[in-house]
Amino acid sequence: MAEEIDRKLKLMVVDDEPDNLALLYRTFRRDFEVVKAESAIAALKILDEQGEMAIIISDQRMPEMLGTEFLSKTVDRYPDTIRIVLTGYTDVEDLVEAINAGKVFKYITKPWVPDQLKVVIQQAGETYRIVKQRTNELRRALRRESLFNAVTTAIRESLDYDSMLQTIAATLGQTFNASECILQPVEGDRLTTEVFYHSAIEIEHSSPVPHSLSVDDPQIQNVLSTRQIQTDHTPNPHRLIVPITYQQDFLAVFAIYRTGDAAPWSSEDIALIQEVAEQAALAISQAKLYLQTQTQAEQMRAELEVARQIQGNLLRQTLPELKGMKVQACCYPAREVGGDFFEVYAHPQGNVWLAVGDVSGKGVPAALFMASAISVLRRELSQEMPPEPHIVMQNLNRSLSEDLVSTNCFITMVLACYTPSTHTLIYANAGHIYPMVWSRETVSAHLAQGQPLTIEPNYLKVRGVPLGILPHWKAASGSTALNAGEVLLLTSDGITEATIHNAEPANGSNQANAMLQQTGLWQLLIQEPLSLDLNDLLAQIRSHNDIQEDDQTILSLEVL
Repeated sequence: MAEEIDRKLKLMVVDDEPDNLALLYRTFRRDFEVVKAESAIAALKILDEQGEMAIIISDQRMPEMLGTEFLSKTVDRYPDTIRIVLTGYTDVEDLVEAINAGKVFKYITKPWVPDQLKVVIQQAGETYRIVKQRTNELRRALRRESLFNAVTTAIRESLDYDSMLQTIAATLGQTFNASECILQPVEGDRLTTEVFYHSAIEIEHSSPVPHSLSVDDPQIQNVLSTRQIQTDHTPNPHRLIVPITYQQDFLAVFAIYRTGDAAPWSSEDIALIQEVAEQAALAISQAKLYLQTQTQAEQMRAELEVARQIQGNLLRQTLPELKGMKVQACCYPAREVGGDFFEVYAHPQGNVWLAVGDVSGKGVPAALFMASAISVLRRELSQEMPPEPHIVMQNLNRSLSEDLVSTNCFITMVLACYTPSTHTLIYANAGHIYPMVWSRETVSAHLAQGQPLTIEPNYLKVRGVPLGILPHWKAASGSTALNAGEVLLLTSDGITEATIHNAEPANGSNQANAMLQQTGLWQLLIQEPLSLDLNDLLAQIRSHNDIQEDDQTILSLEVL
């Protein structure tokens, strides 16, 4: 546009009188590139050959065609041209009609005053420059917007990082009429081995364009070191090298080529390519970040799967077979790993130890404390003469409290020791859900009579504070008898706080959704057949929830 403003504008004069043509030529030849035509027909032919004129001065009265008719034929082809008519006073009505139709800028009456005509033509020239400048700006804006939309649409349709880079290379190459183009990512200010190549022509063996960028190329080195665009106007091929950067990150180098007789890119094209490169840089940066996030997420999922397997191995994979007893256990973390745990340990002395614990929180932190708690617990229980459950709790608290307090965590836990020879159950509770004991024979007898079941389980309510709350854990052990036909059930709060549809809470009010609580759990238990199956029981509870909110653990000991 600057070159267009600096050079002389084209001025066409059309008149069937040679004297008038000569006079107009002499008047404006110093300031304009004047083109003469002796008739409207000749003028139209010249326009076909030379293209747009900045200004056209036409006589109105010509033998083959009126001046206004001639000018009207140029409107559609050259809308920016300024049109002026030379006429006598008798043609005013025709001129008014032409001006109102937007075809004539001004009219000059014959004979004209040269100085006044010069002023009019000067105004016409300035008007043309302004109109042309605005037209070019609008054209560039529309082209820029169209290109941005094309690039944005192409990027959005890309399925992954690699396809996005290939799409960017192809879209830019097609938009800027490139013969070939290369997009090569950069890592640590160095070209990677990945290359995204696009070609609009049949590639022959003698093609001057390589299929990758070379770090030995001086212009590539300049781009990598200066992060500035590099142009190479050497014929066959013309090359433009554009760095693609976002903030401080050097993302890629884009090289675009024109081979054969194609002209190099204009300054307008280069400016537009740089703007599009900035937009592409943002998209590449976001895609790269997303790819990194996806990679990290995949790595995290793989690590969590390993952690889940390790945690599963920490729990008893095979429960011991105990004479005269039946033990069942289920544990389902809410995430890949969790803080719930259970333990079943048959001591060589004949006692059976059972535990269910729940570390506050979920996920990896809870799982780490869960692993530590199981390790310390097994160390305590594997002694030749294990201490009573409340002493074991004190030892657990002493070993874990410092780490628990520093991370604002705690552990609720029930630990029970059953002696088959005396049918005695001794237990300690550190802030956990009350254990439940009931006789299945008593429940079955009431159900067989067809009477409403009003009996309740025996809730073992001796309980202390959770582990990790106080430096020294203090609570007494509780004891009860566990005879033949009776069942001990230990659960975590993920069971009793599970949401159940149409459950009946403790207050007796019916709600569409409510927490199960221990009373609701008891109602499910008494509906079980004679043989208790924890897997079926837990499946009933889990069927009410699409999303598991908390770790769920349940353990039972049934004396046969």
